[in-house]
Amino acid sequence: MKKKNKGLSAWQLTMMALGSIIGGSFFLGSAVAVNAAGPAILISYILGGILVYFILYALSEMTVANPDSGSFMTFSSQAFGTGTGFVVGWVYWVGMVLSMSSEATAVSILLHNWFPNISIAIGGSTIIAGVTLLNLLGADKLSKLASGLAAVKLIAIVTFIVISFLLITGIMPGRTAIGVGEILGEPLMPGGISGIAGSMLIVVFAYAGFEIIGLAASEADNPTETIPKAINYTVIGLVGLYIVSVVALLPLIPTAELNESISPMVAALNRWGINWVGSIINMVLVTAILSASLASMFGIARMLRSLADEGHAPKWLKDKKDVPHKAIVFSGISMLLGLSFGLLFPRIYLFLISASGFALLFTYAVIMATHIRFRKRCGCPPDGKCQMPGFPYMSWMGLISLIIIIFSMPLISGQGSGLVVGLVMIATFSLIYAGMKAFNNPEKNKGRNININMNGKVHRSKLSTEFSEELTDSLMDKDKNKCCKKECNRNKK
Repeated sequence: MKKKNKGLSAWQLTMMALGSIIGGSFFLGSAVAVNAAGPAILISYILGGILVYFILYALSEMTVANPDSGSFMTFSSQAFGTGTGFVVGWVYWVGMVLSMSSEATAVSILLHNWFPNISIAIGGSTIIAGVTLLNLLGADKLSKLASGLAAVKLIAIVTFIVISFLLITGIMPGRTAIGVGEILGEPLMPGGISGIAGSMLIVVFAYAGFEIIGLAASEADNPTETIPKAINYTVIGLVGLYIVSVVALLPLIPTAELNESISPMVAALNRWGINWVGSIINMVLVTAILSASLASMFGIARMLRSLADEGHAPKWLKDKKDVPHKAIVFSGISMLLGLSFGLLFPRIYLFLISASGFALLFTYAVIMATHIRFRKRCGCPPDGKCQMPGFPYMSWMGLISLIIIIFSMPLISGQGSGLVVGLVMIATFSLIYAGMKAFNNPEKNKGRNININMNGKVHRSKLSTEFSEELTDSLMDKDKNKCCKKECNRNKK
């Protein structure tokens, strides 16, 4: 029997990922990474792309093998127990809340050029309130706005690259060619290996959001062929875009002059007296970051609802409506608290991006560890089509690399506080879970590992379909693939 609607194509999955990925961590946070690593930041972005490539394959392979099981939270529960799923789910959610607070801070910093009297606290709070209210409208009305803003960010980057090319080559009227410019006076690695290692947090954070491809794998048309193509398109596209942008930036401004108080693109153009273009790009960057914020808010609200459905969050956060109003409002209030907490630190943006970056790196590390156990237990996905290249070596290399990046955070001044907060988060949620397990009725919890697949099925159906509806405006039927449990049993026989 043929499906009425065709699934997501590789191109649609790629655009979904690009719409969620490029945000403040690249437009503003990259200043800190470039300052730390110097011209060697190009190496960091290449290494980050390779790491993302393997994480994506690990996540998509598990999703294709068991499309009904849900998100990485459910996968980790099946692999290591519900306690791990609880901790991963909440750490990821808190990390995304802090990430949203950092995006609001980034917009406030960019707007400070025009409205110097508006503080980061007021500007950030206003932006968070606006993003929360827009998400309450629902996916139908939000999708058009998010799609339009997503296209703007690509225009901003391309515009900067073109203007930089005109300056470097001297084609721009009335100006002499810059040539290699500031690169001549720059050491390749001013911060040494530690500079590259310290920059990797922000570099990997600049790729954050790519997990949408893995989560939407079961919605794809012929996943075993579509997902690898989407991964290749996304990684090659992002690495290429980031590298070309940095190559265009390096001749225009010394890396030592960059910091998180201004976008490196705007700072570079202002340095060469093209202030009006810098102002235009600044405004474009604001809309670009807002598009990423809208998409992120859409996801974390539904993540919170799934935590409530799994019994990992208060029951009053459950919402049977298509738009999870309770989760959206609660997430919005949490972002305001995250912004307030960040104001206690001297470098608010760097703290927020470091703490949220830790949460994402921790989640990615758990994904790699889960994949290693998944393959040991279940072998290849249905039909024996293994997607992860170089397993198990690449999986172990990815896991070890993520751990090294996490503990390299203090190598950049200001990131150490993010590491401390991240470790406190893990300890706190672990204790909360232990307390819940101790006080809950043991008979009620009996068999949760067995039933988690059913709960995950509800989450899978809601979350991935809502992503697809918002970002592609298409409805499609899910393929009923064989689950991991069946595959495990078949392999055992």
